[in-house]
Amino acid sequence: MSALAEQLPFHAEAYLAWEEEQPEKHEYFQGEAFAMVGARQEHVLVSLNLAAALKQRLRGGPCRTYVADMKLRVAAADAFFYPDVMVSCDARDHAAALSLEHPRLIIEVLSARTEAFDRGAKASAYRLLPSLREYVVVDIGARRLEVYHRTDQGDWHLRDCLPAEGSCRLASLELELPFAEIFEDMPIVGSAPETE
Repeated sequence: MSALAEQLPFHAEAYLAWEEEQPEKHEYFQGEAFAMVGARQEHVLVSLNLAAALKQRLRGGPCRTYVADMKLRVAAADAFFYPDVMVSCDARDHAAALSLEHPRLIIEVLSARTEAFDRGAKASAYRLLPSLREYVVVDIGARRLEVYHRTDQGDWHLRDCLPAEGSCRLASLELELPFAEIFEDMPIVGSAPETE
């Protein structure tokens, strides 16, 4: 990271050139780059469950599901992020090599380290994307999905999806995801971890 520190702050094009030579991924926000560190198993499982469920339901249609290795550019916020899961139905994104710019849905699975940023500056940046219809925050510990939905008038409304409902509706894609699929292979809330 010392090579990066010598270059800070730097512009988006310099970040893209620099990151291409790095062994790990970095998000970029307004002149600064932040290393992406490994995720906990529960984070990986929930992200994979969501991506698999979306891919299965969107198969054969105009929308594609992307996972955390695909970069998202938010030009209006001078930012590049790696959302946990994205769905784009835009042909321009399907033709893109390195980064998307027109997602319809973005999902972030919270971790203690990134929660404040995911709910704050990153969420604000995402809302600047004209194509974005929904931003979903997954709270694994609470088994809750917070769904921020953009109305036709451009307002954002929050709706919590809770396990008692059985599933969570994603209006942007006109589909429902069962909690059993979202949290598949996860321990029951409140259960003690297995020991050897």
